Amino acid sequence: MHGSIIPQAARPGQTIRTQAGQVRGAPRDASGVLAFKGIPYAAPPVGPLRWRAPQPLTPWIGVRDALGFGAGSLSSLADDPRPGPRDEDCLTLNVWTAANDADEKRPVMVWIHGGGFQFGSSANPATDGRLLAAKGVVVVSFNYRLGIFGFLAHPELDAEAPSGNYGLQDQLAALRWVQANITAFGGDADNVTLFGESAGAMAVGILMASPLARGLFHKAICESGAFWDGRHGPLQSHDEARARGLAFARRQGDASIATLRAMPAEQLNAAAPWRFERDHVTQAFSPSIDRHVVPDVPARRFLRGEQMRIPLLAGWNSAEQFPFMSQSLPHHTAQAFRAAAERMFGTDRLADFLKNYPADTDEQARASAAALTGDMVVGEQCWQVLRLHRSSTLAPVYGYHFNYTSPYTPIASHVTEIPFVFGTLTPQRIVGCATPPAEADRALSRTMMAYWVNFATRGDPNGPGLPPWPSHDESDVVQILGNTIQARPNPHADRFGFLGSFREHGVLPRRGREAT
Repeated sequence: MHGSIIPQAARPGQTIRTQAGQVRGAPRDASGVLAFKGIPYAAPPVGPLRWRAPQPLTPWIGVRDALGFGAGSLSSLADDPRPGPRDEDCLTLNVWTAANDADEKRPVMVWIHGGGFQFGSSANPATDGRLLAAKGVVVVSFNYRLGIFGFLAHPELDAEAPSGNYGLQDQLAALRWVQANITAFGGDADNVTLFGESAGAMAVGILMASPLARGLFHKAICESGAFWDGRHGPLQSHDEARARGLAFARRQGDASIATLRAMPAEQLNAAAPWRFERDHVTQAFSPSIDRHVVPDVPARRFLRGEQMRIPLLAGWNSAEQFPFMSQSLPHHTAQAFRAAAERMFGTDRLADFLKNYPADTDEQARASAAALTGDMVVGEQCWQVLRLHRSSTLAPVYGYHFNYTSPYTPIASHVTEIPFVFGTLTPQRIVGCATPPAEADRALSRTMMAYWVNFATRGDPNGPGLPPWPSHDESDVVQILGNTIQARPNPHADRFGFLGSFREHGVLPRRGREAT
């Protein structure tokens, strides 16, 4: 496809040919970046294609405009305030590139958005790929099916094909689209980095452990996620996922799959809401061990060295708990917290627990409950993916801890690193802050963008003018991405080690699980 991209003088409405047909993107911006938005990568998963693996596109004739984001999947988050169109017909992707010629073979970075597999979309202003693309990579983001549309398992569906992980299959289809088409945008299909945050990072870890993803990406970045483990243990078994699907069908009047496929999408979505009070790992329609996309608990696959042997960069933020405190142990008093911890971790381990999460006073218990929540939802598994991937594959591994604060980012909460990675520096709404960024924020963003682009280019974040970032080894040193950027011993090693001691063959205990 030599010459698919026309030089800088290209007229507005740049046109590129994909395998399914031509797409016209927006004109180059001041940095020379072309944007193509809303490109379909699979057939609309509607009607008889609801709860089926993504199907090939029907090629189109003529030129298709790719000027606006496609609709995101319908959201399962109750009372979701996020703007933007949502629809069951959601399988589209976006490409940003500054390449002038298809032969440039720029590194490719493919982003998976977060949202607990329940909400979110690629249209988030914080994850606009324009500024990253200006640094020399081709950026791709996409939408995938969420909630009940993406993760319903049911015996009737199993009679057709393995059920449950349609959203993960969408992600695989998007990656196959990249392999087939990214050369036309100046990208290198043999140098693809898959990166994501929260559920997006969990998806990266799951796909690293999936035989179906081999060869579709070559480096991985996990921001605040790794295995889709939660406070009640690992992701659902297929039996648990099917039980959830059957329970849902019973609530709809013992509906058959044919009846559920005929139900209007908005009505179906409204019948399966999710709230932050519920564990999104085990109490929602989310990834399960289908023995197809997900052959086993991902952490166990990593322990056995059955994951992709590729470079990995992963880390967590210092206040991951911020959106998840409704899921924390009771902590209105120190006594209540200690009693709940004893029930969860056992009387014989309570003394060890209190060394890491002290509760001598009510105030101390509240702080420990917050730390424990962040550790169980995110932090410990990020540490595990670093150590397991290093020890079982000997692949290059780099760890980070994001603890930066400023008037723009007063709390290093879950998701607050994303605007720094993309350079967008959009308002940090998750912590209720509308303070605009200052030069210190922009400087950190430039550094983080350089680290991420360097890693995507050659599997090593280091580069000229950047603080050295050592690889992660037995010394458990991570790069502190904060008001000072430096390599230091993992500040949460003792806490993570305590929680990790409950894993058996890589798997966390299954506590208090039920189909809802």
